Amino acid sequence: MQEPEPALIRAAAAGDQEAFEQIVRAQQVHVWRFLRRLLGDPGLAEDVTQETFVRIYTRLDSFTFQAKFTTWMLQIARNAGIDALRGRERRARLAAAVESRHPRPDISPDQRAELQAALDSLPVDLRTILLLVEVLGLRYGEAAAVLDLPVGTVRSRVFRARRRLHEWGAVGEAAEGRDVDEV
Repeated sequence: MQEPEPALIRAAAAGDQEAFEQIVRAQQVHVWRFLRRLLGDPGLAEDVTQETFVRIYTRLDSFTFQAKFTTWMLQIARNAGIDALRGRERRARLAAAVESRHPRPDISPDQRAELQAALDSLPVDLRTILLLVEVLGLRYGEAAAVLDLPVGTVRSRVFRARRRLHEWGAVGEAAEGRDVDEV
């Protein structure tokens, strides 16, 4: 892996898009190979490679030339990869927890549309909280940090979102019951 010239790094840090593109073109294959082995998933490695270069771009001015640029870059890639693994594990735990509480076969396209309609019926603040906690599996404290809210606000919004979804489902079941009775 060839080290980029310090002048190129400085130019990229100063906002020179072409310099940054040169760095990306020279290093992206190395980063992707590293992440492919770390993550064991070529597609996820592509996504995390992109995330890595976004992180590098936003932090380029913090590179102090105390270490090799490639070492610094691979540390960022490693951290992005670990974040991706944690996210995947969190989603797997959430899916397992949901499945153990509510075992059901794969949902049909109609059920998926119904679920999406239920989520769409929520106000954005409640939908956001519910997605962070229930879908992404963030803890209340983590969701609070993401949204810059007190933990108590997150707890109450999750409660309100769950209650509204329950009410939404109850109205749908009642409407189905009326249709059956009328037939």
